[in-house]
Amino acid sequence: MHIFFSVGEPSGDHHAAHLIQELTRRRPGLRISGFGGPAMEERGCHLLFPLTSMAVMGIVAVLPLIWKFYKLVKQAEEYFARHKPDVVVLVDFPGFNWWIARKAKAAGIPVIYYMPPQLWAWGSWRIRRVRKSVDLVLSGLTFETDWYAERGIPVMYVGHPFFDEVADHSLDEGFCREWGPDHSTTVAILPGSRKQEVLRCWPLLLKIIQQLHAKFPHVNFLVANYKETQRQFCQSEYEKLDQPLPVTFFVGKTPEIIEIADCSVMVSGSVSLEMLARRTPFVALYRSSWLTYFIGRMVITCKYWSLPNLIAGRQIMPECFSVGNPQPVIDRVTFEMSQWLQDPASLAAATHELDELRERIHCTGATRRTADVIIGWLEKPMDSASPAIAA
Repeated sequence: MHIFFSVGEPSGDHHAAHLIQELTRRRPGLRISGFGGPAMEERGCHLLFPLTSMAVMGIVAVLPLIWKFYKLVKQAEEYFARHKPDVVVLVDFPGFNWWIARKAKAAGIPVIYYMPPQLWAWGSWRIRRVRKSVDLVLSGLTFETDWYAERGIPVMYVGHPFFDEVADHSLDEGFCREWGPDHSTTVAILPGSRKQEVLRCWPLLLKIIQQLHAKFPHVNFLVANYKETQRQFCQSEYEKLDQPLPVTFFVGKTPEIIEIADCSVMVSGSVSLEMLARRTPFVALYRSSWLTYFIGRMVITCKYWSLPNLIAGRQIMPECFSVGNPQPVIDRVTFEMSQWLQDPASLAAATHELDELRERIHCTGATRRTADVIIGWLEKPMDSASPAIAA
């Protein structure tokens, strides 16, 4: 049996890696190949190309990469013709994965979309692409499952793998003792996992840290970098300042930093679900070019961006969007964080909001359920008209 994965986001790399580990544990001879990232490769996936290295957002960032994406689609098409995988599993990254789905279907290979694109938030007209090229959607959110089912898409609810990963991850207790809140108030800073995000948002985050430090000199700031190269960039920019700040940079300690932080400023992404799982209030920061902003206004139909707010249907955590002059959003984030840092009751209320939402949606076992579905598909093809189910 042979499964081909196509994964373009760093978070998707981790979700797929856990799934690959579960699949190969159950079927040791299973062949895994595809596009993805280092975590997948560590779990035994034969990478045709490290697609997560090209994770970008916005039309301006995508344009220079179009020719490379085109060549990767052609590479996948040729690979499907030669090796004929039994199933193609897509994880998020829709701009590229629509084309992989299309080539897989043309080659007669079933397509499963795990962690599907958030079409209910933007570009709902793209549902026709799902209907045409995807055999089954495996959804991590209950309302998302309902949304796809209402539009006639074969969909199953499996739960979100972030909750599995939080439950399974053994925190570095030594790190938590050394840097934990018993010693001081701690603010987590998450600059994002994509290079583009870090380059665009870190200058704003650095100014936010400066403004917060001026008001709250006792607060420590722990920066959770995704890659060592990103840590080097952030630290080098910090060292250009003419003032020392209580800022420390780390790589590979994101769960620990989220766990021990009193609150956080984060560049929004799926890590907001880990904030939810670990009950850490956050202010979500976004920054884009004017072109991306205007295109987004035309296609995005939802009011909110971070997943906890989308799931709740209201803004339970502050969201701050920046385009053009960054100072207004720097001041807004500083204000929102100041409310929590100067008022324990306000911070406790924000934590309570996360607690209530977590109780509604927290569900472990997503990776196990997803492996059940995929193995079942491989061993006995499922009825493509299967209705949505609850876990």
